[in-house]
Amino acid sequence: MRLILAIRCFFNLLFRGELSPRALIDLKLVRKGPVAAPPKAAPSPPPAARTSDGALQILSILQRDSRLVDFLMEDISAYPDDQVGAAVRDLHDQCRDSMTQYVKLRPVIDGVEGTFTKTPEGDPGLIRFIGNVPARPPEGGVLRHKGWRASMVDFPALSPKLDATIIAPAEIEIE
Repeated sequence: MRLILAIRCFFNLLFRGELSPRALIDLKLVRKGPVAAPPKAAPSPPPAARTSDGALQILSILQRDSRLVDFLMEDISAYPDDQVGAAVRDLHDQCRDSMTQYVKLRPVIDGVEGTFTKTPEGDPGLIRFIGNVPARPPEGGVLRHKGWRASMVDFPALSPKLDATIIAPAEIEIE
């Protein structure tokens, strides 16, 4: 019986390159599949965008271009007003340039401040009543602030590899 099994296995390997299922059963062997490489882990999806990412991105841009966060975090109480005023003038220009590069603003109500203006119809979020406001919204009032609306926002794409909460990385000088 073993001699017949050996001859059958010899011819299976010679002509087919593998043992037949019957020969495997007779030899009490289990066929193993080809050795496969371990499955590659699927690349992790990029982190989902959070609602705070845009705010942190504009803050990061203002820090990069004008050092706004540095100015806001510094205690300026020891400086005289004229020195603070001079610093704010430059900061103002740099911040405005950065803002206008990425966000286009237009007034919510294009009217003259200090004059009577009718209340716009539609979205109640367009206006905020101030002063002695009656229970029923009035049809108009004195325009104290035109308001601002972003008509276009064009931030550069955020890199999924970067942590959006880092407003400005620490700087280390190498000498």
